[in-house]
Amino acid sequence: MRKAFLIAAGMALATITTAPAMAEGMDKMFGKWKWQGFVVECAKGGDFGISCKVTEGPQNVGMEMVMSKIGMKDGAYVGKIRHPANKKVYNTKMTMPDENSWKLDGCTDDGACASGVFTRVK
Repeated sequence: MRKAFLIAAGMALATITTAPAMAEGMDKMFGKWKWQGFVVECAKGGDFGISCKVTEGPQNVGMEMVMSKIGMKDGAYVGKIRHPANKKVYNTKMTMPDENSWKLDGCTDDGACASGVFTRVK
């Protein structure tokens, strides 16, 4: 009995320690967000601990936007985020000016830059 418990505990610990870690406070991003004609839903999960998928819009519905682990740098969240309209991946800085909006600023590796504010869908 004890051996079975130790094996189960070891497996659970391995799962916890190998799961992707989210940057502290990223749970504020969970929910539905609107930008121009797109709606994006963010939830815990995915390859990097948080998943943000386009759920409504003129194109790219179903597309995952989070393309890397999200980390903290200089008081902002940073990571690789796929643009909902053009599918390009941007090295993005994300800040939360208030509880109902996220400001994203970023540039692709080839120098194209974009920014926008996503607002919470109520």
